[in-house]
Amino acid sequence: MNTRGLRSQLKDSVPVAGLCTQAGSYGVQDPLRKGFSSVKNELLPSHPLELSEKNFHLNQDKMNFSTLRNIQGLHAPLKLQMEYRATRQIQRLPFLQSSNIALDTLRGNDESIGFEDVLNDPAQSEVMGDPHMMMEYKLGLL
Repeated sequence: MNTRGLRSQLKDSVPVAGLCTQAGSYGVQDPLRKGFSSVKNELLPSHPLELSEKNFHLNQDKMNFSTLRNIQGLHAPLKLQMEYRATRQIQRLPFLQSSNIALDTLRGNDESIGFEDVLNDPAQSEVMGDPHMMMEYKLGLL
C-alpha cells in the first residue's frame, strides 16, 4: 500500500510547535509578550516519555487518519483535515481567549471534562494586555 501522499498531507495539516525562540528588536526575548524564559525549558526532555506525551495528539491523529483511510478510503481523512484546518483559522481578537468549540466538537472532546477545562480558566489568566498594542503587534504595525 502506498501511503506517501497521506504522510505528506498529515505533515502539512497538523502543526507542531516550533522549538526556536523568537527574539525582540534588540535580540532579547520580550517577557511581556512571550513570558519569562527558562533554561530548563530549552533543554532536551528529561524523560523518554516526555517527548511522546508532547506529541500525543499528533500521534493519535495520525493513527486515526490511517485507520480511517484503510476503512473508508482516501477521501475521509482528507475531508477531516480540511475541516480541522478551517476550524483552526477561526479566531477571536488576540486579546480575547478563544474556546475553540468547533475544533472540540470535530474531535469529539466537547462532552468530556479534562485537565485544561478545570485549571485553564481564561478569566483567571494573567496574559491580558493593551488591546490596541496587541492588535498592532499581530498586524505587524508595531
